[in-house]
Amino acid sequence: MRAEQHKGKKKRTWLRVTGVIFLLLILGVGAYVYSVYSSLTKAVDTMHEPIERKVSDKRTDELTFEKKDPFTVLMLGVDERTGDRGRSDTMIVLAVNPEKNSTKMLSIPRDTRTQIVGKGFDDKINHAYAFGGVEMSMDTVENFLDIPIDYYMKVNMEGFEDVVNAVGGVTVNNSFAFSQDGENFPEGEIVLDGKEALSFVRMRKQDPGGDFGRQQRQREVIQGVIRKGASFNSLTKFDDIFKALGQNVKTNMTFDAMVDIQKNYKSAGENLEQIQVQGSGTIINKIYYQVVSEREKQRVQVEMKTHLNLN
Repeated sequence: MRAEQHKGKKKRTWLRVTGVIFLLLILGVGAYVYSVYSSLTKAVDTMHEPIERKVSDKRTDELTFEKKDPFTVLMLGVDERTGDRGRSDTMIVLAVNPEKNSTKMLSIPRDTRTQIVGKGFDDKINHAYAFGGVEMSMDTVENFLDIPIDYYMKVNMEGFEDVVNAVGGVTVNNSFAFSQDGENFPEGEIVLDGKEALSFVRMRKQDPGGDFGRQQRQREVIQGVIRKGASFNSLTKFDDIFKALGQNVKTNMTFDAMVDIQKNYKSAGENLEQIQVQGSGTIINKIYYQVVSEREKQRVQVEMKTHLNLN
């Protein structure tokens, strides 16, 4: 049981980091993207996986990037196996608002008990993916949060290591020395490869700041990737990055949509706020769930709706 929890935490950590880097690469790479147009379009073509889903009834007006409308992305961390769709062990919703120059990143515990849209019964929210794939996951999260879910991004949880390694490792500033997973991290400026970066961002118990400290280390890694990408003298590195993303990320975003986002939403990626749905562990019919109170659900819904200008 402890090993499974350890594996789940690892996946949730990598989804957050991979998702933010993916979004920031779209929002912030700017001129570099255009200089490697061919590599990017090839990667996006590999990543693009459209879905059949009706327009959300929670969005009264059509989403228009040219008007800088706020939008949402559901990130799914999936451990897929041959012949098995798997489950979305991690679910995170990104709400992007260029008017407020900010992006909210909402983490939903995988054991959250809620109605599975299309099945008509309550279950763990991550089971929606096992039952009906991306479409059912989007519908279920949309119903749970009472906000439109516009796009999805499905991440192969082994993929982020490839991204860090593709940029040749990252340089971070470590605020205090610690050890994790057999790796030693001295205080000061250090260089990490993909495997080391995983251990660096996952440590929490030794940090006096707890989750806040871990989030700070995540930002260090994210910023390190962006800095490294912006400093490349050779465009061949971009080929490696886009190849890593293409192999490990699927999304219904088109290339044109990504270009519009980069053009109109760049400032929104500069201010990232991480928030969490809080629940209480409860056993129902011998199954463990995270039960979210109506008060907590309404709190999260109001915060997300306000950020998306839906209130």
